[in-house]
Amino acid sequence: MDLIVSTPAQAAIDAQTAAQALSAERRTAQLLEQARLLVVDDSKMMRMGIPRSLRQIGVQQIEEAANGRQALERLQNENFDLMLLDVEMPEMTGLEVLAQMQQNPRLKGFPVIVISGGQDIEDVVRCIEMGADDYLPKPFSQVLLKARLTSSIEKKRLRDMELLRRQQLQAQHEQLEKEQEKTENLLLNILPRSVSQRLKAGEKRIADAHQEVSVLFADLVGFTQLSKGLSAERLVEILDQIFSDFDAIVGAAGVEKIKTIGDCYMLVGGVPEPRADHAVAVVQAGFDMLAAMARINQQHGTELQIRVGVNSGPVVAGVIGMHKFTYDLWGNTVNVASRMESTGTPGRVHVSPSTARHLGAHFVLEPRGSVSVKGIGEVETFFVNPPGSVGP
Repeated sequence: MDLIVSTPAQAAIDAQTAAQALSAERRTAQLLEQARLLVVDDSKMMRMGIPRSLRQIGVQQIEEAANGRQALERLQNENFDLMLLDVEMPEMTGLEVLAQMQQNPRLKGFPVIVISGGQDIEDVVRCIEMGADDYLPKPFSQVLLKARLTSSIEKKRLRDMELLRRQQLQAQHEQLEKEQEKTENLLLNILPRSVSQRLKAGEKRIADAHQEVSVLFADLVGFTQLSKGLSAERLVEILDQIFSDFDAIVGAAGVEKIKTIGDCYMLVGGVPEPRADHAVAVVQAGFDMLAAMARINQQHGTELQIRVGVNSGPVVAGVIGMHKFTYDLWGNTVNVASRMESTGTPGRVHVSPSTARHLGAHFVLEPRGSVSVKGIGEVETFFVNPPGSVGP
């Protein structure tokens, strides 16, 4: 007889194989020990016998249901890893239980092993077609019972892990969308929407010439004096309400806020999107700001006023800077608008001749007289009054 001699290499392979088998056995034992099973059978004897067989292979958490309705209720309200379901039951058959589970989003896909006595194999096949994972013939083979339970529980564990992964990805996606929305809203607080979209599309430098726009400056009169008698918190509270009300007016009018400079507010009509009624829209926004100021004075018991100046003409608009960048306007039109504000009268809307020409019959113009404008000289300007009025 030939003597079989094991080489060191073969011995190492055998040892590795044995270690892998032991590891797999331990994983199976742990899987069965942690699993929670529901046994569904109308026979009390079977509800005693099946758990006994399950415990012999290491299953420790076993619950019972005497019929299909009880099983569905427990599955709906409790957490299980697997159900052993008898095919033939008087109150609700296994097939009917599976049909109900298919209609329930929570229970659809839940692992089920149907139990067959052998004579109802056609029903077993139908149960498999209805979503059951496997079947076990009566009486049970311990080896077959362990193998099929392990396979079904392992598949559920993998499905649960996949579901958890999808839920985590969905949560991450939703969080990303929220962060993108925050970023978008923050950007829209700094830039007009169309300019923001151009930046996101990759434009590096944005500078556009606009031939017909109207620029408004509104400066608070008496705010510096008022601030001397107020706390910092109270001062910021009043200023925030004033500029927040102005922001709302700008949004409703369809014009564009450019910036605030101390206690001065700047806006423009016709930028970045052209509009034929830019002057009318801007002047009306000026009147709305005067009305808002009156309401705030009444609310806080203050006597603040604003000077409003408007000029119309061409500007260059664009985004400047790398950090804390801003959307701004440049050109003589802006300088003249600022001059209209500074030479105006509190509580009045003061406009240049170019703006007056755009107003038509929408407002009543009141000649102001000449105003000296740097770089231009003497300019005949106007106060604007609402339609139907003749003056202040």
